Amino acid sequence: MPPIRVCALYRFTPFPDPAALQAPLLSACEAAGVRGTLLLAPEGINGTIAGPDAGMDAVLAHIRGLPGCAALDVKEARADTMPFHRTKVRLKREIVTMGEPAIDPLDTGHYVEPAEWNALIADPDTVLIDTRNDYEVAVGTFAGAVDPATRTFREFPAWFREHRTELLDGSKRVAMFCTGGIRCEKATAFLKAEGVEDVFHLKGGVLKYLEEVPAEASRWQGECFVFDERVAVGHGLAPGTHALCRACRMPVSPEDRASALYEEGVRCPRCYAARGDEDRARYAERHRQALLAEARGEAHVGRRYGDA
Repeated sequence: MPPIRVCALYRFTPFPDPAALQAPLLSACEAAGVRGTLLLAPEGINGTIAGPDAGMDAVLAHIRGLPGCAALDVKEARADTMPFHRTKVRLKREIVTMGEPAIDPLDTGHYVEPAEWNALIADPDTVLIDTRNDYEVAVGTFAGAVDPATRTFREFPAWFREHRTELLDGSKRVAMFCTGGIRCEKATAFLKAEGVEDVFHLKGGVLKYLEEVPAEASRWQGECFVFDERVAVGHGLAPGTHALCRACRMPVSPEDRASALYEEGVRCPRCYAARGDEDRARYAERHRQALLAEARGEAHVGRRYGDA
């Protein structure tokens, strides 16, 4: 079994004074040899961390001791090497940025377990919405899902308000999903604040669905983009076929990598026209240094996705 445990976690819960939680949480991570990034805000905690099993147990116990976090849900994976270079505990206004301060992130829609998801989204009275960003949707999504074509989650409220009438089309229920559950959960709170009550979200997100639902029964098409060095995963959370462009940090498919516009570590078809020669020279040197470090068996900060 790979020695490093990687945990993605979030919890919407009121933190009256998140700043008071910052230093003790950082100390707990550093003492346990745990790296990654955790975000604290008045609405809760969010982040991805990694470390040895004993260290992860200690940090997760610390987090579960925070107000309202006893039932913290954690998604786990294993890694051969540490995927993060630093430990960060940051204070934010929101743990996932939507820019709608009036909504109550605890007043959410109905959770739907992965085993029950197919029946819900197959119902013609359900409108299925992908709450992720455009580049994530391009890697994979559920059959029949509406793509908002948003560049960031902050654009979702304006998109929904603009398209509300055509989306709901009378009394249709709304089902939403995202990678790990946090964005679609907050999106249901937003829709409820907008007066939509019949709203549902996939518990545990796409990752939980791909982990639990067999490929032969799945309605998922393609792979699922993830915000770590795996880049994308498929059914059973098996490694996908996408790589990461080290210039723009976007996923690149096998077809992208076959393009004449792709150069490993330097450019991809998405960012080729947006970068100048000076940028490309810098990326090329960073890539060269990363390869040298790899040959020496060392980690190189420029290759760590989580430190972008």
